[in-house]
Amino acid sequence: MNILIVATSHTQLGNTGRKTGLWLEELAFPYYIFKDAGAVMVLASPKGGDVPLDPKSESILASTPTIRKFQKDPDGISLLAHSLSLDDVKADNYDMVYVGGGHGALWDFPDNKVLATLLDDFIGQQKIVGLVSHGVAALLALQNNSTGEPFVKGRHLTGFSNSEQKVVGLTDVVPFSLESRLVADGALYTKGDDFRTHTVMDGKIISGQNPISSLDVSRKMLALLKESTKTVAAVRP
Repeated sequence: MNILIVATSHTQLGNTGRKTGLWLEELAFPYYIFKDAGAVMVLASPKGGDVPLDPKSESILASTPTIRKFQKDPDGISLLAHSLSLDDVKADNYDMVYVGGGHGALWDFPDNKVLATLLDDFIGQQKIVGLVSHGVAALLALQNNSTGEPFVKGRHLTGFSNSEQKVVGLTDVVPFSLESRLVADGALYTKGDDFRTHTVMDGKIISGQNPISSLDVSRKMLALLKESTKTVAAVRP
């Protein structure tokens, strides 16, 4: 089982002078879920190389046993330090893709043509696509190949909510609010309580509202892959 993980390369939180990047929880949880299932993982980012982490996601306030375990995991640390460039990965080589978030994703995902082509290939090959929190912004760059309309139109999705964005105090800092953008593009957006797990499935696309939802998204990705594999095996002569 080969899984591609996609992370942001963006480091600057608007014009605040503060740093941003990937929210560590959104990598740590799936990393161990996938690892325990025997998966081989490859991390890719728009620029390749060292993936930036949002400093707040490494703080004591955000810390969990899983995060602390990851911070001491040589393989996990190496994965973060040596991401491939998105230009160098192909959907053909992976069984599914997981897209993490963090506020950085709002800057370098929505208009990323390379990422859009990559995800379009995964979707076209009927492979599983999981996205969490601000990582759902990666779908904004896709179009419906038949109509030319936004890919998200008419799809059941979730993502970091406006109320959560307000709680973290970054509504006026981020380039756009993800919930509002998804709704404006025609997505059938739903959300749960702030910072509680909430996931939505639309075919083979699984989205999670916030960092804690990464746990359920990764588990559902594995379950769906297992189910799909059984289905394929059943129809083979």
